[in-house]
This record gives sequence, C-alpha cells and structure tokens, in this order.
Amino acid sequence: MTRFDAATADTRQELFVDAIRAHTERDSTFLTIETATVDADGTDDTSESDDATHEVGGTGEADATGDEADATDTDGPPWVQYADGTLNLDCTDDELDRLKSLLDEFPSFTIDDLATPDEADGTNVRVMARTDDKRVGEFVDRVFRQVYDRSDGYRAWVTAV
Repeated sequence: MTRFDAATADTRQELFVDAIRAHTERDSTFLTIETATVDADGTDDTSESDDATHEVGGTGEADATGDEADATDTDGPPWVQYADGTLNLDCTDDELDRLKSLLDEFPSFTIDDLATPDEADGTNVRVMARTDDKRVGEFVDRVFRQVYDRSDGYRAWVTAV
C-alpha cells in the first residue's frame, strides 16, 4: 500500500479496498479509517491531528473484536475499523438512526452488536459485512457521508493497517 489518504468518492473507495487487502495480507488485528473534523460552517477541517478519534463518551476506540485499542481521551473525527468481515464504529443516537437507514440499502450488512456503556453518550456498533471488499469500501464511504454527515469531498485517511 503506497497511499494513505483520498478525497474523492472513487479514490476513497479504492483506498478502502486497498487497505482491506493490505490488512488481510498482513494479517493485522484491524485497520482504521478516519476523517477530518467538520467546522461550524460544514467544511472539513484537515488540520486535525491524525491520532484524534471520534469517541462515544470518551471510551476510546474499540477494535472490531470489541477490545479497546489505544486512543486519546478527546473527542475527534469519526473513525471506522474493519477486521474479519466486521466493521466497528461509534455513533450518537442520531448517527445510529442514519446508520440503520443506510443498512436498508445494503442487505449484506447487518448489525451484529450494539454496546452502550453507562458513561457513554452513544453506542458502539459492530456491523457484519457478508460481501466483497469493493462493496465494503462503498459502504464505508457512505457511512462517512450519510451517517457522519461528511461532504462529498471529505478527506479520509487510513491510519492503521
């Protein structure tokens, strides 16, 4: 894998597919994709540090198996993790509603687990993906655009493979 960010729908989806393949070839624990934060005017803020995470209640990122990974304690941009056919993401209540609506368009994706810690303001969601890497890449792009309300030109980074 030679590139780690992209800012158009086609290049983002290619990036996600390449990252999934690299993750599989390396037999890594999980891969993580992040976006920039969104400013009050609705534009992506690409000045955000790469180690910031979108957290629910400051619990830290959990890998796709449900184990908590190292993360900062500050809120940050949204992230999606992938491992062994499972997507892992944190959602507020509104984001969870949008995710459920999106799943109606992707029948090969189903919610496997919802976890809402007492101290959290949202939900950690694990989504099973029973499909090919290209469809997973398309779904992840739609998650960022529709669930996390990113613009069509948002920039995504693969921060861990």
